[in-house]
Amino acid sequence: MRWTVALSFFSFFSCLKVQASSVQKDGLTLPDSVTNYTDAVKDIFQTSYTAYKTYAWGHDDLTPESKSYYDGRNGCASIVDAMSTMYVMGLDDLLDEAVTYVGTIDFNSSKTSDHVSVFETTIRYLGSILSVYELRGGKDEVLLEKAAEVADKLAYAWVGDNDIPFGHIDFSSNQPDIATSNIAEAGSLIIEWAALSKYTGNDTYRELADKAMRHIASLGAPLPGLAAQGIDPSSGEFVGGYVTWGGGSDSYFEYLLKYPRLANLNDTLYVDTWLTAVDSSIKYLLRRSTVGEHLYTCDYDAASLEYENVGSHLACFHAGNWLYGGTLLGNDTIVNTALELLEGCWNTYASTATGIGPEAFAYITPGGNTSSLSADQQSFYDKHGFYITSSYYILRPEVLESNFYAWRITGDTKYLDRAASAVDSFKNYLSAAVAYDGIYDVDSTSSSKVDDMESFWFAEVLKYLYLTFDDPTKISLDDYVFNTEAHPFKAPAAQPTYDSGSVTVNTTSVFKTVSGTLPVVSPNVRISGVEV
Repeated sequence: MRWTVALSFFSFFSCLKVQASSVQKDGLTLPDSVTNYTDAVKDIFQTSYTAYKTYAWGHDDLTPESKSYYDGRNGCASIVDAMSTMYVMGLDDLLDEAVTYVGTIDFNSSKTSDHVSVFETTIRYLGSILSVYELRGGKDEVLLEKAAEVADKLAYAWVGDNDIPFGHIDFSSNQPDIATSNIAEAGSLIIEWAALSKYTGNDTYRELADKAMRHIASLGAPLPGLAAQGIDPSSGEFVGGYVTWGGGSDSYFEYLLKYPRLANLNDTLYVDTWLTAVDSSIKYLLRRSTVGEHLYTCDYDAASLEYENVGSHLACFHAGNWLYGGTLLGNDTIVNTALELLEGCWNTYASTATGIGPEAFAYITPGGNTSSLSADQQSFYDKHGFYITSSYYILRPEVLESNFYAWRITGDTKYLDRAASAVDSFKNYLSAAVAYDGIYDVDSTSSSKVDDMESFWFAEVLKYLYLTFDDPTKISLDDYVFNTEAHPFKAPAAQPTYDSGSVTVNTTSVFKTVSGTLPVVSPNVRISGVEV
């Protein structure tokens, strides 16, 4: 099946070429009441990593309840992913040990029978290895060698003249899995692959990632700037018409903004597309709950022309992303909307018994509800302005990531208080037989544990928390750009402008799609159906 939709669009950003400005608030100081939380977060990291070394060294994840390990990322993900956080925390002995270990990894084969995710390997392995190579002044040549070794294997995902890579590779045969991908998998590679080109002098890496990103951005979209989630690498066309800021799409939109800032691009395609996506979201996807008037984004399905009043922990990255972009580009509309979105996301933490937010949620608007509720869900909604549709917490970072950006950009100490509250909740409810663990029900103070500690616990959650309480001049938002796994890359001084000033004005774009099966978004097999 093939169908097209024509959309006429006029942007409130039209004819405005905004002047880029500094992002982080000048003169930030930490109140004495929260200074002890840097030590608390570092202690959580060290406790977690010590348990990992004891029970899971050389494997991907520690399973804290069973005191064992699980390999879902082709081996040793936690060691690699944790390295940039070790640097930030000043844990030099652990970092030296990890760098030495990375030098022994043979990336020419997988340690497991699973095929290798191009996206996950890029953001976790390439991201951390190249970030640490840069942070340590390029002294660890073995890190650059290993990064190139990884990328040379992943490059087999681009077949023939395809702009879009396939999502998974069999490292033993260098053959990709011929299947539908999504825009997050295909469009969230440019920061890491461009960094590899920068340090190796081989621009092919950047060119591969760049052509995938540009291809997606150049396609007609279901809503202006808002690419459909699914994409077929063989044809280069969208599969279905689902639009979301959540998993499967999220980091594509994130990198539309971050890469131009990191590289100081003169080409405005990336930022113009990001601005158009945010503008479309403000016009078409913002919803308020009937209880509490909380602001959320909804999802849209162009196949059915229906909007879905749903949200997720994954999607809550958007508040930080919009806040960063709105501040950089001097757009108060985006900044104010972002801060409201963060209030809605934080409400999902503040409303549960544990003080931790759920995997997924939904809400009711004046236009009605888009899904059926149980009596318990209705009761919860009547109190809190959202209801839980998936009660897991698997150590996700997104709400705390956005909270970190809000503190660094606004200087409002309520964001410090919220981060402190999260640390207290983690200590109270995530402590496991060893280390820390996800829980099945965030609204139960006696929830059973998931028995999995993903590597992003080290890479993202604990880094964002630590940096929230650390000296704000360290890893300043004006000096560094984070990849989607929270690995920091040094950025040059911001240039005056990043957009063209004529974002999608009175443009008719044609959206084309083919039917097909969308991929499961990075499934965590420890919990069936949970995306990571």
